[in-house]
Amino acid sequence: MSVDANSLPSLYEAIAQAHKALRPEVAVTPLTYSARLCALTGCEVYLKCEHLQHTGSFKFRGASNKIRLLPQVQRQLGVITASSGNHGQGLALAGKVLGVPVTVYTTTSASAYKLDAMRALGAEVISLDLDPLSVELEAARQASVQGKPFVSPYNDADIIAGQGTIGIELFEQAPDLDAVFVAVGGGGMISGIGAALRTLNPKIDIIGCWPANAPTLQRSLEAGEIIEIEEKDTISDGTAGGIEPGSITFALCQALLTRTVLVSEQEIKSAMRDVAACERWIIEGAAGVAVAGMKKLAQEYRGKRVAVVICGRNILLEKFLGAIQ
Repeated sequence: MSVDANSLPSLYEAIAQAHKALRPEVAVTPLTYSARLCALTGCEVYLKCEHLQHTGSFKFRGASNKIRLLPQVQRQLGVITASSGNHGQGLALAGKVLGVPVTVYTTTSASAYKLDAMRALGAEVISLDLDPLSVELEAARQASVQGKPFVSPYNDADIIAGQGTIGIELFEQAPDLDAVFVAVGGGGMISGIGAALRTLNPKIDIIGCWPANAPTLQRSLEAGEIIEIEEKDTISDGTAGGIEPGSITFALCQALLTRTVLVSEQEIKSAMRDVAACERWIIEGAAGVAVAGMKKLAQEYRGKRVAVVICGRNILLEKFLGAIQ
């Protein structure tokens, strides 16, 4: 399936099919009203609990959909991907469920916690001393050389359709939302959520949130083309890294996003602390990015119903405790 900004109806249909086909393996996660965050921001805040999804992040959705749609002959070959952690974990579990071997290429700087989780699920993990985009390109090259399917973390219509099931769930759980805040790396999750919600609730604001230290796709949207920039370290490792040239998420984000917001490392950590204090949840940096984006724009949404996607919980305990000090 090919996707561009002019094919949203077909993308929505793929999302709707995934929404039905992936049950019960993929959980319908709760949408939780947060009275304390409401009091803190003046907004009517709902938290989409993707940190309660299998493997601790939303990535299991897209991975499960991709594996589901692979022809049997390709399943037998096994698949190759690139991941800093959550996508690799999601694909490893999806592969384990359906008996598909999974190889994950990653950076040497990736979270040891996430790499151990991938291995525990049966994936072969290959670490390269390269930046995330270079690892992704090398993984794709290896897949071509070995004749195996390459499963992009975001540049894949089936992955996007799987992530888009979050959007259908949001509409089913709260059909009159005014806005949804989503952390963005490669753009797969927000493309899927945006395609679903723009179809079901055309007036909703789709707000992409980035760490100011790692805004490659946001800067590309501003430039009108995919560009490379030098990123800095961020606690939101799940959204860090460049964008594959020609990625389908670029056009989708151009068409679907209402606005973008950048948040500082301190704002991300403050948001993680707020969620821990208000909800008693451990969340990872990428989830903190979305909460921080909501807090930053809260004045504009006072009294309105907003959802924040809590995209994952996979962070070293020591790193989390250091962030919320």
